[in-house]
Amino acid sequence: MARRKKLYEGKAKILYEGTEPGTIVQYFKDDATAFNAEKKDVIDGKGVLNNRLSEFFMKGLTQLGIPNHFIKRLNMREQLVRAAEIVPLEIIVRNVAAGSMAKRLGMEEGTPLPRPIVEFSYKDDSLGDPLVPEEYIAAFGWASQQEMDEIVSMALRVNDYLSGVMYGVGIKLVDFKIEMGRVYEGDFPRLIVADEISPDSCRLWDIETGQKLDKDVFRRDLGNLTDAYTEVARRLGVMPSNVTHTPTKPTLIN
Repeated sequence: MARRKKLYEGKAKILYEGTEPGTIVQYFKDDATAFNAEKKDVIDGKGVLNNRLSEFFMKGLTQLGIPNHFIKRLNMREQLVRAAEIVPLEIIVRNVAAGSMAKRLGMEEGTPLPRPIVEFSYKDDSLGDPLVPEEYIAAFGWASQQEMDEIVSMALRVNDYLSGVMYGVGIKLVDFKIEMGRVYEGDFPRLIVADEISPDSCRLWDIETGQKLDKDVFRRDLGNLTDAYTEVARRLGVMPSNVTHTPTKPTLIN
């Protein structure tokens, strides 16, 4: 499709002016970053896989009545989404101790948590996206207490959905992060799930072997990232099981 005005370029996506008022075209790049962009690379096919996987998950949320920004996929790298005022928070849901949580609390990675834990971090790469308590969020006006309660409720519903879907294909959902946006109906804001849901934003471990199928493969130099994401897509039926993956050009169902 013809390019429109570029609105924003992040580490993994570019946002363009949408084809209709109130819409945005979200383009998925092949760029991979870790440790607040201290580690960078270009991974062939990553953007295609994340576009298709995020489409799959957002459609699943829609079927469950969980509001989100997804409208439709435009092509292999782009999707049309609803424009939203992004809440400046990352919402992290943890089912198993891993990553920064395990390090912060001195826990063995892989320790199951007694219940899902929801954390908030302030979206600012220059600060390292620091964890923030609800008192900060309310005091600085990033979200009201009512919105925070709704965010937690929606995040746990997303967790239930993703955990079930992943368990059904032999994958453990260790943790994930999402973003929320506000859309306005008259003067009244409504929260929706925004940004993306993909292996870039989740920790996914094979239930039987513990093999990592997420961005930790890139962070920790554990193998080919596109192969890991392709395996997730294959198990979910986003790409056919009889396809032999070639790193430069993943073959996906149209």
